[in-house]
Amino acid sequence: MDTSQGARPPHHLPAEDAGAAGLVAALEHAPVAIYCLAGAGLEPVWTNARARQLGTDREQLPQVGGRPVGQLAGEALRTGRTETVTGVLGTDGPPATLVVQPLSVSGEPGVLLVLEAGADGNRGADPVEQAQSALLPPSLPLLPDLRLSGSYVRATSEDAAGGDWYDAVPLGHGRLALVIGDAVGSGVPAAAAMSRLRGAMRSLAMRDPWPAAVVSALDEFAAQMEDVEGASVFYGVLEAATGRLSYAAAGHPAPLVVAADGGTRFLPLAPRPPLGSVPGTRTEVSHAVLEKGATLVLFSDGAVTASGPPPTQGLTHLAEVARSVVASSDPRDGIGSAELAAAVAGMLPGPQGRPDDVAVLVAHRLADTPAPLRLDLPAVPSSLPAVRRQLGAWLDHLGMGEQDRVGVMVAVGEAAANAAEHAYRDTEAGPMHVSAAVDLDGVLTVTVRDEGTWRPPDRDPGSRGRGLLIMRQLVDGVVLQGEVGTTVTLRLRLRRTPDVDVEHLSGTSSATVVVDRSGERPVVRVEGALDMLSAEQLRIRLLEASHGGTGRVELDLTTVTLFSSAAVRVVLAMARIARDEDWQLVVHAPAGGVTRHVLEISGLDGLVDIR
Repeated sequence: MDTSQGARPPHHLPAEDAGAAGLVAALEHAPVAIYCLAGAGLEPVWTNARARQLGTDREQLPQVGGRPVGQLAGEALRTGRTETVTGVLGTDGPPATLVVQPLSVSGEPGVLLVLEAGADGNRGADPVEQAQSALLPPSLPLLPDLRLSGSYVRATSEDAAGGDWYDAVPLGHGRLALVIGDAVGSGVPAAAAMSRLRGAMRSLAMRDPWPAAVVSALDEFAAQMEDVEGASVFYGVLEAATGRLSYAAAGHPAPLVVAADGGTRFLPLAPRPPLGSVPGTRTEVSHAVLEKGATLVLFSDGAVTASGPPPTQGLTHLAEVARSVVASSDPRDGIGSAELAAAVAGMLPGPQGRPDDVAVLVAHRLADTPAPLRLDLPAVPSSLPAVRRQLGAWLDHLGMGEQDRVGVMVAVGEAAANAAEHAYRDTEAGPMHVSAAVDLDGVLTVTVRDEGTWRPPDRDPGSRGRGLLIMRQLVDGVVLQGEVGTTVTLRLRLRRTPDVDVEHLSGTSSATVVVDRSGERPVVRVEGALDMLSAEQLRIRLLEASHGGTGRVELDLTTVTLFSSAAVRVVLAMARIARDEDWQLVVHAPAGGVTRHVLEISGLDGLVDIR
């Protein structure tokens, strides 16, 4: 492969397509190394600039976590399985993550490699990028009528990065606040200003979400905060079921709408000065309807100025790229997710890089809403594959992240397996009913019901009987009813996250968490500082000791030296599970101590029995 002329478009992207060309240009300058290998010998057919820096021959590919990348590519080609590998790059390089994914390239078997590591091969992300990434929302709501996706691409220069942001706030009854903005300045100070502005916006939206009320209140807030003054913002409230959108802005460009037929238009918007610059300016609210199949694109100023003057040139180019990317996207995967932001960044001239941050928030209104699922099957083990197959296909249409989808599948599988194995023991097998639906606010509810005999879990089930424990750890809530047969209700608030959406905690725990089973009921004892890492251990131990919340357990915090907010969340979650199972969590915390004080001011005094 000749790499002297830069990257060549992959075979499935026509060179004459403006959006595809923009996407390829964005991938060419992406901070991650991207390799497209094909054929029996896995020869490179396309690589980007970062990959060419590391070497493009298969023998030159580096190691990640001590495993040769070339060898991993060969394994993926043979097995057909996607694999994610983490570790250091080479022998003593920076932390790195490698995703190896099989794919077809012009009819030939191939492999896509995406390698993320320090930009110069020996360092990690800089503080500005870390701060910005940490402050952006880690996930976006997922509603049955709507698919959301967001992306942030930082400026090439550290002096220009740090202030762009987006957010989506669930307001109830199928409504969402969609927001995008740009704080003045750059670097960590701009990221901090953005964080304050976003926090103020969320607080205001929960009290009175009307656009005029929120923007006017943000205007007053900015006038009192020097680092927030001059920020721009677009704020809209979208009713997902009807597509009605009410919106207002301060110093921010109007969003783009890509219709189902590919037509594009920018929404009409009443001009208003940036936040805090002219206090008391009237905020006018505009209205529009997002038709079924249409896509709303919110963007920051960086997307307009990327192509240089005049601004109309940037807006025209943005519309062309957005239309092309939306047309080539699969609606079930969340139209225009990271690809759209990458394509927008690809509009920039290569040598000059990105002069400003680019933030993009995309809302696609589905043409069809998935109907509820209902399965009526005999409660026998041979029915379980049908449950997995039909539920899996139904969940695919919801557009949820892979980790959440797998979690729901495993949790429902446990409930169905319990019905198949135990509901009709010593009698003829009866029916098993599985239903699934999503409400207006994106809460998934799955029920597994049988008409057999309820059997409470054993006190110590050993290696079996862990179904409830598994379910508790995979979904937001589990309710068990056993009056007539057994009904297991699982609930999960849907969200859109990257496929790898869990950062595994690393390091050494500063607390010891053990389960004492010598008494009448299990007691989870904690000694030391309950920080974020040990709070996760506490959660697991509480679920284990209570058999997934079905049995009483006590928590002993007598010798705890630090009771963090992460620990408070764990105790609160366990207390709610206990309440749903009709028992109360007993917590031992000395009177007059800091731990007891934190429990009381956190509102847990009435929810748990503090002794």
